[in-house]
Amino acid sequence: MILSGLKRKIRPVNRLDRDTTGIVIFAKNEYIQECLIKQMQDGTFKKEYLAILDGILEIKKGTIDAPISRKDGSIIERKIDIENGINAISHYEVIKENKGKNLSLVRFILETGRTHQIRLHSKYIGHPIIGDTLYGTASKLISRQALHSYKVELIHPITKKQITLVSEIPNDFNKIVD
Repeated sequence: MILSGLKRKIRPVNRLDRDTTGIVIFAKNEYIQECLIKQMQDGTFKKEYLAILDGILEIKKGTIDAPISRKDGSIIERKIDIENGINAISHYEVIKENKGKNLSLVRFILETGRTHQIRLHSKYIGHPIIGDTLYGTASKLISRQALHSYKVELIHPITKKQITLVSEIPNDFNKIVD
């Protein structure tokens, strides 16, 4: 990236799966990147997601505590692995239901940040994310998995002020949940 004529390395702090929309944070230098990664580790860097799940959830608010590991023979796919997986905790709440389409708009707050965590946890409770072809099935309603990183809260490493970033719900979501 060129900034004011200077070449700078962009340092990602968080990442999103392919075909997931929303907020990604980058740091301009290694010190800031490390500060933000430390916040992720101590829980002061908070991420919230919205997902459209297949079906109507019986339990409208809860916690999914299901460890995750890499699926044998795959470099991409993960699995729930109670015996050997790494701790993974997602808190969820149903925001809106569309009983006619048999869909639920769900907010997820991550306590941990494992690869494919929300996608796996949704499948684990029997309500995969619509359009997720890796852990569910394709959907005629959306051309990708219906997952959006909509809110990030962090403490600015220099000013020490809390920052809240919000990304609007994408149009392809709005068409589905209305």
